[in-house]
Amino acid sequence: MPTLPFEFDLLEKLTETSGVPGYEDRIRTLVTDEFEDSVDRVRTDAMGNVVGTLEGDSEYSVAVAAHMDEIGFMVRHVGGNEDGFGFVELDALGGWDPRVLKAQRVTIHTDEGDVPGVIGSPPPHTMDEDERDSKPNVEDVAVDVGLPYEEATERISPGDLVTMDQTTEQVGETITGKALDDRVCLFAMLEAARKLTDPAVTIHFCATVQEEVGLRGARALGVDVDPDLAIALDVTVANDIPGFDDGKQVTKLGEGTAIKLKDSSVITNPKLHRRMQAVAEEREIDYQLEILPAGGTDTAGFQLSAGAKPVGAISVPTRYLHTVTETAHVEDIAATIDLLTAVLETEDGEHEYTL
Repeated sequence: MPTLPFEFDLLEKLTETSGVPGYEDRIRTLVTDEFEDSVDRVRTDAMGNVVGTLEGDSEYSVAVAAHMDEIGFMVRHVGGNEDGFGFVELDALGGWDPRVLKAQRVTIHTDEGDVPGVIGSPPPHTMDEDERDSKPNVEDVAVDVGLPYEEATERISPGDLVTMDQTTEQVGETITGKALDDRVCLFAMLEAARKLTDPAVTIHFCATVQEEVGLRGARALGVDVDPDLAIALDVTVANDIPGFDDGKQVTKLGEGTAIKLKDSSVITNPKLHRRMQAVAEEREIDYQLEILPAGGTDTAGFQLSAGAKPVGAISVPTRYLHTVTETAHVEDIAATIDLLTAVLETEDGEHEYTL
């Protein structure tokens, strides 16, 4: 295995820790602890956002945002036959493709502790042609917890949270696991916060909540933090796999961090993304340009709520988004950390972003 250019243990911990939209408690505690030695002060708010502030020499402020939440589920019903086993029905938190849910392990997070479960799939030879060809729906998913109905209903309640059960692994030159969206960028932000010691401007490192259900945490912070400049970090599509033409790949693994030009929610400030490119070239950091036809990030959340402020975004190219095998290249992760650090190091509040 190639030697990793960063600390794998922290990335592993971030990606494997649970935290669905609105209930990011476990990951919030981890992030708050990680900020302790790298920023001047840390605060949380009523939504659960975490802001670690590094004081600069001027009043000009920059917000850097990466979201803590992962897509998951909430228990909506515990059913089954009273004389049989209990099965758990789910309500989605975030955008799931139901095709990827079959034959997966999950963890149900209850007040009394975690309960393991599986999303089963009937053997294909027991299904008729219509059943095999039918389009699955998230609402039809049932979690088998292996418990009698009475015990299942005692231990599990509507409102309990459910996350996918998956480890994070190094596979060749890549890292794969669940919740790289957006924990890999949360990791990059924490690493940049460690590297910066004496910034010219004040930097607010924002670990946001509820991005997967409408950029809600970033919208709130755009008002509360009110930065002069905002940079969001998120994963982006890398369809550099068989079956996709070059024009539909968006980004490619191993070709560097991605500087966003647009997605379906935002067009980034041209002067800002050009400065990012200039910094990358000066520091010899590999990068590629991102033009994402569908999908949005916290970039738009800040643009819509912070007024007419310049916004930009740096992305980690990632295959198989919104599955339990999200995959990113180790060098692209390292390049994202390097570019974010370099952009913040060289931001003095004097750059003109007005169009």
